[in-house]
Amino acid sequence: MKKHIRLLAAMGGAALIAAAPVRAQETPYPKKGNIEMTVLFPAGSSADITARLLAQGMAKHLGANMIIVNRPGAGGAIGYKYLVNQKADGYSIVWNSNSISTTYHSGQLPFDYRSFDPVARALVETPMLVVRADGKWKKLSDLIADAKAYPGQMTVANSGLGSHTHLSAVAMFKAAGANVIHVPYGAAQVVPNLIGGHVDTMVQLPGALAGHVASGKVRVLAVLTTKRDPGMPDVPTAIEQGFKVSLEAWRGIAVPKGTPKPVIAALEAAIRATVESSEFITSSEKLFVRPGFLPAAQFGEMIAKEDVEQARLMQEMGLKKSP
Repeated sequence: MKKHIRLLAAMGGAALIAAAPVRAQETPYPKKGNIEMTVLFPAGSSADITARLLAQGMAKHLGANMIIVNRPGAGGAIGYKYLVNQKADGYSIVWNSNSISTTYHSGQLPFDYRSFDPVARALVETPMLVVRADGKWKKLSDLIADAKAYPGQMTVANSGLGSHTHLSAVAMFKAAGANVIHVPYGAAQVVPNLIGGHVDTMVQLPGALAGHVASGKVRVLAVLTTKRDPGMPDVPTAIEQGFKVSLEAWRGIAVPKGTPKPVIAALEAAIRATVESSEFITSSEKLFVRPGFLPAAQFGEMIAKEDVEQARLMQEMGLKKSP
């Protein structure tokens, strides 16, 4: 499974994930057989790898081919702008995330989460502060000490201006009282630039880090949530190390506003069946992500509540540009 995920990630661009043979559909959806999933970040990113994992299961349960199309840029804004103009028929869906709020409140989107209908949350990810394994920083306290000793010199990479990793990085170093340089990259370029020595540290999501952690190329100094990540139980949280920072990331599926409820229900059922499968759970553990299914109604409530919190946090950090 892990090898297959890497193969899919390496393909980039658009990829077809074919449905396995299933019994005849009892509902009229999906009729076309092809469902296009927009992924907001490039091939090789955490979003891309986890999207393909979910799409495999959805294709099987829906009896439809899932076409993965990467539409990266502007922290997810390009993908959202594409999807908001598609037909509300269930054949165009988006692998959305906290980015729907961060892109809107950073002024990169003219619309917010209310332009989409929530379908289901699938998983949760833990932002991680990471350095090169062969570097001098062994503990978070060492890194922060240097950042404060040399203000405005330490470079901190993230997945793009206004992205969740950007917000997490700003929150981390603001809590530490350290003045650093935040460097936005495309999501797929963040890890290579750290390993190549072009930046000092980064905040990234685990899907893109799992292989590099396993190979010993990077060291995780802290996880930015309230609890330790089950996949890395030995890595302390930033809170444990004296910095009150917790910004958990989530991923799920959304569709254009007005998508018929039976279609949303069919998609939601396919996501639930996939996320609760032993195959998905096992693969998620290897990627250091946590299955976290929420049905449409609860997912929508969560997004609305979090949007208010994100707006407040971004206002405090000077990152909010929306009304």
